[in-house]
Amino acid sequence: MANSKQQAKRVRTAARQHQQNLRYRSQIKTLFKRLTADAGGDDAERTGQSHRRLTALVDRAAARGAIHRNTAARKKSQAQRLVNRSTSES
Repeated sequence: MANSKQQAKRVRTAARQHQQNLRYRSQIKTLFKRLTADAGGDDAERTGQSHRRLTALVDRAAARGAIHRNTAARKKSQAQRLVNRSTSES
């Protein structure tokens, strides 16, 4: 329970930011699953498109502070390894 107007405003702001962060993290997980599915297939163009969407979202989330920059780098590295593995098999 907030004791002042400023604290009440900070509670509302923090709740809104928390929801935005959850949205980013959830969307990253979804796009990573899609990339994994696309990498298992034969369509290299679709895999590349999924990879670009994922890396753009990860960069945006890191820039906004929704995820840590090291987490963003790790997720991008994992995605790149997945893409490389799928193209070397084809």
